[in-house]
Amino acid sequence: MDAEGLVASAAINLGLALVALSLFSLLKKQPGNAPVYRPRRMAAGGDGGAGLLPLGHGRLTPSFRWIGAAFRLSEEDVLRRHGLDALVVVRLFKFGIKCFTVCSVVGVLVLAPTNYTSEGRADIRRSNSMELFTVTNVTRGSDRLWEYKEITRRRIDHLKYHCKRPDQYIILVRGIPMCPDHGTYGCYVDHFFSKHYQTYQSYQIVHDIGNIEALQKLASSIDKQIKRKRETRKCNIWQRIWFKFTSEAITIHRQEEKMKDVQHAIRLLQCENMLKQKEVPVAFVAFKSRLDAAHAAEMQLLVNPLSLVTTYAPEPNDTIWKNLAIPFWRMAMYKLGVFVAAFLLTVFFTIPVTAVQGIVQFEKIKRWFPPARAVQLIPGLNSVVTGYLPSLILNGFIYLVPFAMLGMASFEGCIANSQKEIKACNMVFYFLLGNVFFLSILSGSLLDQLGESFTHPKDIPSRLASAVSAQSDFFITYILTNGMSGFSLEVLQFGLITWQFLKAHSLGHSKEPYLYGFPYYRVVPIVSLAILIGVVYAVVAPLLLPILLIYFLLGYAVYINQMEDVYEITYDTCGQYWPSIHHYIFLSVTLMQITMIGLFGLKSKPGASFGTIPLLVFNILFNEYCKVRFLPTFHHRPVQVAKQSDELDEAEGMTCDLDDAISAYKPPWMRPMNLESGSVQPLNV
Repeated sequence: MDAEGLVASAAINLGLALVALSLFSLLKKQPGNAPVYRPRRMAAGGDGGAGLLPLGHGRLTPSFRWIGAAFRLSEEDVLRRHGLDALVVVRLFKFGIKCFTVCSVVGVLVLAPTNYTSEGRADIRRSNSMELFTVTNVTRGSDRLWEYKEITRRRIDHLKYHCKRPDQYIILVRGIPMCPDHGTYGCYVDHFFSKHYQTYQSYQIVHDIGNIEALQKLASSIDKQIKRKRETRKCNIWQRIWFKFTSEAITIHRQEEKMKDVQHAIRLLQCENMLKQKEVPVAFVAFKSRLDAAHAAEMQLLVNPLSLVTTYAPEPNDTIWKNLAIPFWRMAMYKLGVFVAAFLLTVFFTIPVTAVQGIVQFEKIKRWFPPARAVQLIPGLNSVVTGYLPSLILNGFIYLVPFAMLGMASFEGCIANSQKEIKACNMVFYFLLGNVFFLSILSGSLLDQLGESFTHPKDIPSRLASAVSAQSDFFITYILTNGMSGFSLEVLQFGLITWQFLKAHSLGHSKEPYLYGFPYYRVVPIVSLAILIGVVYAVVAPLLLPILLIYFLLGYAVYINQMEDVYEITYDTCGQYWPSIHHYIFLSVTLMQITMIGLFGLKSKPGASFGTIPLLVFNILFNEYCKVRFLPTFHHRPVQVAKQSDELDEAEGMTCDLDDAISAYKPPWMRPMNLESGSVQPLNV
C-alpha cells in the first residue's frame, strides 16, 4: 500500500468518526432519545433526562464534554457502580494507553526515523510505499508488568468487603442420588448435608419444566401487543390509519382469549403435582456460613466422583436454568459439536479474508486481470480501494463473529451466562488470532514463498518475519477502521436510534429503554487483538503506535460512557475475565519475541537473534509463575477470606437473610408473572 492509500483510509475514518461523535453528542441531549442513550439510568428508576439542558442552551450544538467526564471517573467509582468485571475491561484499555504511550514516543522519535534513513531497497523508495518507515527498509547487517497481582488483590477485597451476595452462601449440587427411603432427590440432599454440615440451612430442588419458559415468553409478547394496541387508540389520525393497515388482522378480544389459554397452560405446569414429577438430580444448597459453603464447593463429597458434584452457585440473574437439567454425558457431546461448528466457521471465514488480501495486493490483480486497471482512471479511487475498502470489509465480517460464537457457546450447556460469555470470549480471540492475524499474513505476502519455505524449513522464521513486516500497512488501516469508525458507531448506536425514530413516527413514542448487558464477549477479544497487533508491530512498524494510542484513548472514553448510561451490568464474576486477558497479552509478547528472532536473523544479526531467546524463555517462565501464584485464586475462593468475612459479619452484627437468598434461586417459571392483563399465579393442586 502506498502513502496515498493510507492517507485516504485515515481521512475517511477520521471523517466518519467526527460525524458519528458529533451526531451522538447532539442526539443524546434530546429527551426523546433517552431509551437509546440512557437506558441504564431509566431502568434504575430515573426518566433518563438527568443532566439535559433546556432548549436553546446548547441542546442543538455538538459537544465532547462526555469524553472528559469519562476520563475523570475513578476506578473506585467503576468498581462500586459496575463491579470488578467492568473494572477489568477499564484496566485493559488503560494497559493499552500506558503501554503504547511509551512505545509511541520511542517508535516515532527513534525507530521510524532510523528505518526511513536506512539505505534500503530502491524499489520501496520509488513506489513511495509506507514500508519506508518499517523494518523492511533496513538493510542486512545495518548497525543502525505485574498487573495480575493487582487484579488478584482487587478480587480478594471484592469477595471480602464489596460482595454480600446470595451466591457466597449457596452451592450448586449435581448428580444427586435418589433417596432409597422416599424416592426423591430433595430428601437425599437434606439428609446428607444436615448430617455432615452444622451450618446447613435449606435446599431448592431444580425442575425440568420443558416448554414453560417458551410459554412465558409468548405470554409476555401477547401482553405487549395488547398494550400497544390499546395505546394506539390514543394516537393521532395518521398513526391510527398506519396501524390499521399494518397490524395483524386480529382484535384485542382474540388476543385476550389467547392470553387466557396460555396462562392456563402455564398454571398447569406450575402446579405442585407436576413439579414433583419433573424433579432433576440438581439442587441449590444454602449454608449459614461462607466457610462451610466454600468447603462443600471445593471438596469431593462421595467416593463416586460423579455423585454429589459441587460447584459455586452462579448469581441468580446469571443462571441459565434450562441447562441445569443437562446430564454430564451429554455435555461432552455438546462440546464436541461446538468445536466442530467453530472449526467450520473458521474455514468458511478464510474466503473473505483471502478476498480482502486480494484487494490489498491490487498491483498483482492488475497483472493477472488487466480490466482492473480501469480503477486508476478515476482520481483517488485507487487509494480508496487499496487503503479503506479492505479494512471496511474485514471489520464488517468481524462484527458478526462474536454473535456467532456466542450462539455456539449457548449450545455447550454452560450453567451461567458469565461462563458462556467467557467461553465465547476465548473462541472469538483465537478465531481472530488465526483468521485476522495469521491468515492475513499468509494470504497476503507469504503465499508466494510457501513453496520455498517447505523446501527450506530453517528459513521459516526469517520468511515469517518478512511477511509480518510486509503486512504492516494493512494492519494500520485495520486499526484505523476498527477504532475511529468502530468506536464512533458503537457510541452512536446507529441501528437503535434509527429503529427508535421509525417507532416514534409510526407506532407512537415509546419510553421503554433498550437495555442490554455489557458485551464482554465482543469488547475483550477485539481490544486484545489490537494489543497483540501493537506489541508484534511495535518494532516492525512504529508508525502504528500513535494510531493505537488514539485507538485506546477513544475506546476508553466510549466504553466508560456506555457503562455509565447504556449497558446494564447483569453479573459480576469478581474478575474472572482477567486470566483470559493475561493469557492474550502473554501470547502477544511471545509472538513478538518469536518474530524478532526471525527478524534479526533476516537482517543478518545473529547475535541479536540469539540474544532475544533468553527473553522468550523468561517470558514463558513468568507466565508459569503467574499460573502457580495467581491463577488458583481465580478458580477458587480462599477459605481464609471466607472465614474472615464470616468473622467480620459476626463482629458487625450483619447476617445474610438466607430465606431470601434461597428463594432468589427459584427459577422464573416458579414465580408469578406480573402482566398488564393480570398476574399469573401457580395452581396449588
